[in-house]
Amino acid sequence: MSYAIQWLRSLIFNAMMYVVMLVMGVLYLPWALVSTHGAVTACHHYCYVVRWMAGWMIGLRSEIRGDPPTGEVMIAAKHQSFLDVILIYGAVPRGKFIMKSILKYAPVVGWFGLRIGCVPVDRGKRGAAIKKMLADVKSGKIQGGQLIIYPQGTRVAPGVHRPYKAGTAALYREMGQPCVPVALNIGVFWPKRGVYRKPGLAVVEFLDPIAPGLPTETFMAQLEDTVERHSARLAAEAGFVAHVT
Repeated sequence: MSYAIQWLRSLIFNAMMYVVMLVMGVLYLPWALVSTHGAVTACHHYCYVVRWMAGWMIGLRSEIRGDPPTGEVMIAAKHQSFLDVILIYGAVPRGKFIMKSILKYAPVVGWFGLRIGCVPVDRGKRGAAIKKMLADVKSGKIQGGQLIIYPQGTRVAPGVHRPYKAGTAALYREMGQPCVPVALNIGVFWPKRGVYRKPGLAVVEFLDPIAPGLPTETFMAQLEDTVERHSARLAAEAGFVAHVT
């Protein structure tokens, strides 16, 4: 298949992702307003539809490896594109994210994010927001689940080094829960910027959990080594060759 045809297919797929998001958001909104289960179901169905469309529209199949957690844990994942958000959330029963406070006003994304339990955070107030979330879970005000975070804080292309943020250790300490590392190779096929999406097999792998209570330095070293090493392995499996400079 020529580059031009794949680029055009990618463009159509990218547009359809947002069209489907809007349509499904409107259709599921009444159920989501009266039930958080409706909001969670809507988000899971959207993830399923995007995976299905990616397979036949752009030839990008996807696979979940390992054991996605079902209990109350923190998930610390590599972040390379919007697709890893879709695949990780779709694989767990009650996923939620830390999101910028301004996003709660965004159509569809903000509405459903709040309904599924995402934690809106103002700059410098993340600790207070997490403590409130944990208190709400303990009191039964909200349901527990899997808090999904990205330790590097942004999308990072395969082969690029970016330090892990210290806030990850603070969350690990505050939550007192196991941390499940997640490796992936999605950036090989779906770059940080641009329209083009390569065909292939995108893999998300849930790795062995890290027990709570480790010292900060030990936890951060173990998390970074685990996620980076396994992400590099998955990228190599997909044919990615890191450039040595």
